[in-house]
Amino acid sequence: MNETYLIDTHSHVDMLEEISVENAIKNAKDAGVKKILVPCASPKDLDKIYELVTGYEELYGLLGVHPSEVKDWDDSLISKIKEYSKSEKIAGIGEIGLDYYWDKSFNDLQKEVFIKQIKLANELNLPICVHDREAHKDSFYILKEYNKTSKVVMHCFSGSVEFARECIKEGWYLALGGVVTFKNAVKMKEVAADIPLDRLLLETDAPYLTPVPYRGKENQPAYVKFVAEEIAKLRGITFEEVAAVTSSNAEAVYFM
Repeated sequence: MNETYLIDTHSHVDMLEEISVENAIKNAKDAGVKKILVPCASPKDLDKIYELVTGYEELYGLLGVHPSEVKDWDDSLISKIKEYSKSEKIAGIGEIGLDYYWDKSFNDLQKEVFIKQIKLANELNLPICVHDREAHKDSFYILKEYNKTSKVVMHCFSGSVEFARECIKEGWYLALGGVVTFKNAVKMKEVAADIPLDRLLLETDAPYLTPVPYRGKENQPAYVKFVAEEIAKLRGITFEEVAAVTSSNAEAVYFM
């Protein structure tokens, strides 16, 4: 019988405050989490993320600039990402995308930098990890227009079942995290139950969005097991099936 394990496809372990990276990895392994993807958010973090993931067997990196940080974008970052992406420990471009929640004053710049990073991912033949917050329509159409070859992961998916189905039609993957365990997260529970299992990924988005039963405390990669358990319950299947299929999906996207 094959080993069953989990993969946390989105975890900011570099931002943990209450636990060391070493202990976060140990806890994750004890919980059956074999691999952890660490996304980059800010240009100043590119070096840090690269050095972090190359220092630990269990960690893989995503390199990119978060939409909230695009005012610090510089085109020279493209050559740096290209160089770092030669490493097998860099699994994709992310997290990139659009965020209209906090500040709508630089939406056009967000779109411009998103498109540049999509093109970069295509050039490097790397998958794209998309941050889409209150920007579903623009994110969808920019990806449809500009993404030619890269696999797409909609990180921390927050749309409706209808939007989820549109993303699935495009062949994209949806990553769900701790929100699905929240009692009032009706929409996310519907999405988790509805979408094809072969398009689903698991994540924590640690240190944020901690699942029940640790909601309100700092999140960590080990807690992705609670996401898997909730999805298994919602779908009426075993935890082992959720773990096996989502890990296979993650490896198909990120670790080929």
